[in-house]
Amino acid sequence: MRYFLDTEFSERGHEHPIELISIGIVAEDEREFYAVASDGWSEEHCNDWVKANVLPQLADPRWRRICSTGSAPRFSRTEIVEHALKFIGDFGEVGDKPEFWGYFCDYDWVVFCQLFGTMMNLPKGWPMYCNDVKQLCVALGDPRLPEQTACEHNALTDARHIRAMYKFLEFTAAQRLVSFR
Repeated sequence: MRYFLDTEFSERGHEHPIELISIGIVAEDEREFYAVASDGWSEEHCNDWVKANVLPQLADPRWRRICSTGSAPRFSRTEIVEHALKFIGDFGEVGDKPEFWGYFCDYDWVVFCQLFGTMMNLPKGWPMYCNDVKQLCVALGDPRLPEQTACEHNALTDARHIRAMYKFLEFTAAQRLVSFR
């Protein structure tokens, strides 16, 4: 099962860990998980860009249309881990392994892994890497990706868009195989 992941976070340089603000995960089967961290970050640590582009969306009344809960659900980082485990599952040694995808996702993957402690603490059966839609795009000749139509810099709508870009690239790759034959 593929999972399309995005986070919003605050970063202050090498002396401080990346601070998770929100996370959105969209499964290949269209299930969705979204949460705003209620701990581990503070507005005073956010840079001006995050304050202008991310934080206003957390109180945006459009949430009734964006998120099925009608509001931005807030959970502690411990609760986010519990919900993510239920949403994705602990695959152990059997079954299909989860496949994670992001877009320019290096920081997203680090902040996601930090929820579990370290990368070594990820659930058994989970990969220690996240695939990057941008790298796939470049490997396919860097076709123009679909534009995002929903609000940007919201972890859930961004995760939905990552899924849409992946599906576009999957179709593009299939078309190239057909024309190659």
